[in-house]
Amino acid sequence: MNIAVKTSAKPAHISEEEWQIRCDLAALYRLVAHHRMTDLIYTHLSARLPGDEHHFLINRYGVLFHEMRASDLVKVDLHGNVLEDGAGDAMSSPKVNAAGFTIHSAIHMAREDLMCVVHTHTSAGIAVSAQKHGLLPISQHALRFYGHLAYHGYEGIALDLDERERLIADLGPTHKAMILLNHGLLVGGRTIPEAWSQIYYLERACQAQVAALAGGAELVLPPEEVRLKTAAQFNSPRTLDSSQFAWDSSLALIEGQGSDWRS
Repeated sequence: MNIAVKTSAKPAHISEEEWQIRCDLAALYRLVAHHRMTDLIYTHLSARLPGDEHHFLINRYGVLFHEMRASDLVKVDLHGNVLEDGAGDAMSSPKVNAAGFTIHSAIHMAREDLMCVVHTHTSAGIAVSAQKHGLLPISQHALRFYGHLAYHGYEGIALDLDERERLIADLGPTHKAMILLNHGLLVGGRTIPEAWSQIYYLERACQAQVAALAGGAELVLPPEEVRLKTAAQFNSPRTLDSSQFAWDSSLALIEGQGSDWRS
């Protein structure tokens, strides 16, 4: 059972379905914080809302990830208009980071299959994003993304809305993970649990690569047929569906830590 299904604090004006997404997205923020993938108040996680592909949730600018609650998430449209927060406050009261809006709105505009989008600035992710060879196929975690990873060149802080077209073009119609060169990591998922699995293992693959390169020894690379086989195994429907099991287990890591994320 999904631990996040406690909805006693749900405001009357929000549907059960939207509140569950708010609770799960707030939990995702806390899991990212628990695993030290934060950058103070920067980087962003977002989720598209049901019934209207033009509305999505993103963090209220300034709330630390380990304190994120369902009511701290802000509903915006694809034009950057703030609609309301979880408490029902309208328009100008919540603040949304402009660069976060640019990146996340791009994905939500173009990829209806990706309900949740995660962007991080971790040390390992930034390090690999600055390496010309990109993510190397040297670990099982990296092979999960073999042939399924996109790259997007750095254009400065993502404040220009016209960058959205180039970011979407680089991501393509099928990839769910991207390395933003000289910047960080970006993943999407059909569900919040799948997005969590994507960012967790891409981050771990980057950590392993940084450690392996730091060791200075010659690296062992699996043969091409093994790389393709492993990537196919990880990207089979059965394996992708297993992300829910990892999500349910992960929620135990943040249960009882401070205020409830479901509020």
